[in-house]
Amino acid sequence: MKDNSMVSRVFLVMVVLVVLAGLPISSHGQSSAIDPKADQILRKMCDYVADLKQFSVHTENSLEAVLISGEKIQFDSPANLSVSRPNKLRADRRGDIVDQEFYYDGKTLTLYNPDKKFYATINAPPTIEEALDFGRDVLDIYAPGGDFIYKTAYDRLMQDVVSGLYIGMSVFRGIRCHHLAFRGKEVDWQIWIQDGEKPLPRKYVITSKWMAGAPQFTLLVKGWNLSPKLTEDMFTFAPPKDAKKIDFIRLSSGGMSQR
Repeated sequence: MKDNSMVSRVFLVMVVLVVLAGLPISSHGQSSAIDPKADQILRKMCDYVADLKQFSVHTENSLEAVLISGEKIQFDSPANLSVSRPNKLRADRRGDIVDQEFYYDGKTLTLYNPDKKFYATINAPPTIEEALDFGRDVLDIYAPGGDFIYKTAYDRLMQDVVSGLYIGMSVFRGIRCHHLAFRGKEVDWQIWIQDGEKPLPRKYVITSKWMAGAPQFTLLVKGWNLSPKLTEDMFTFAPPKDAKKIDFIRLSSGGMSQR
């Protein structure tokens, strides 16, 4: 049994090496380039999601932390996201390091912690894209899967990319997907995009290039709903009677300021 197991492992390694050898992976002596097929599929996905007027998506997210010892610790954070363009967004996250509800109704942005029963509300810009920018740049808040919500998702994803590969067809959760891989100045990332008339992102992995241990962030899509029953009330926060209102911590050029 041990001999057979060893033979199987060696055979598996050989298969992996053969597959990788067939990929057009650029070396340091080659010029970086983006495979036209990878670029075309990514553009198609970004355009398709940008044209969706309403949708809901359920994801499983994991974030790796690298200890001083070099050991990697993984934290999970499932999330539900609902979008109604041009100015409605709701995200609920439950997990190891975050317990949070995010509301944007076109006028205000609210963050609520149902565990601690704290919430903060602030006036926000009039579109989803502007609200996401405001949340990130002013409040240091990131919506789960926010990169794919923007109308300009392609430009954002490709901003620092220096090369890209079309890896091939893959199967994720029983769905045939195009597997793409991109290299950036700060991070490398991979994306699995559903094949066919609905080119939806199904898996997204970001790998840090410069942090010790190369920690990863992984987003797995459990399900898309392209015809959700969304109501105005879903995007408007109504604080529970025992909830306590607090202020956001705002980022500024001079450091941190409270409001």
